[in-house]
Amino acid sequence: MKMQLKTLTAATLLALAFGTANAQQTPTAGTLDKIKSSGKVVLGVREASPPMAYMLGAGEKYVGYHVELCERVLKDIVPSAKLEYMAVTAQNTIPLVQNGTLDIGCGPTTNNTARQQQVAFALTTYVSEVRMATKVDSGITSLDQLAGRNVSASTGTTAVQLLRKRERAQNVSYNTMLGKDHLESFLLMESGRADAFVLDDNLLAGIIANSKSPASYRIVGEALGSEPIALLFRKDDPAFKSAVDDSLRKLMKSGELEKIYTKWFVAAIPPKNTSLNLPMSPALKQLMLEPNDKPLETYAK
Repeated sequence: MKMQLKTLTAATLLALAFGTANAQQTPTAGTLDKIKSSGKVVLGVREASPPMAYMLGAGEKYVGYHVELCERVLKDIVPSAKLEYMAVTAQNTIPLVQNGTLDIGCGPTTNNTARQQQVAFALTTYVSEVRMATKVDSGITSLDQLAGRNVSASTGTTAVQLLRKRERAQNVSYNTMLGKDHLESFLLMESGRADAFVLDDNLLAGIIANSKSPASYRIVGEALGSEPIALLFRKDDPAFKSAVDDSLRKLMKSGELEKIYTKWFVAAIPPKNTSLNLPMSPALKQLMLEPNDKPLETYAK
């Protein structure tokens, strides 16, 4: 299977996501037909979301748990298609899927009811807990200690929504500082401008493992929530969803998905060959036995 990297400017991505004069174009052909006709499939990937999806080197290669799952699934259902990688963000992934620019989103996207109105999600392939990272010497161990303090989070992530929900529920206030991506959000904490960085635990572990001083940070405090993470694609395209889900079921049943998980979450990963030491959770193990695409709200009950 041939692979191709595609680099687009922020302006081009914005134009693709929202279209001329904000008019969204809904593709008419099914995704499988589109791929067959073009001979390629466009994967939406993240540049800085290890271990789920990230770039090695300057424009060299996209890797990660969800990137590899995408590649394995596509090799199974469209083996002759070229893979074209497009760097996306949490903010523009869904619009780019909706208008047909992306055939499949391979980043760490939470499946929730609101997003299910816009796109379709594959079977859940990761369950994350939204927690916080702090400096070891900060003395912060609980969310209760963040009241009135600076907290960083990435624009477009559910962590932002969960922080605001907790503000209302607990009658507290955080000074939420938004980074354009996870590395910028981490830098806010690393530089001392923020006291904590809130994000999915797996992403926090990946960023810390690849930071300048991994021993200086730790993941602490109670979870703000558990979130089902899944690949995503166009809504109202049952043939493509069925093909992707069937392929994922085979990976789960054969034990291959657990091997891929271990590769990215337990074994040492590039670029620093460090381990995240995050064994598969009981919740995800159960999902391997009983796969589903239930949204976040089901987990909150």
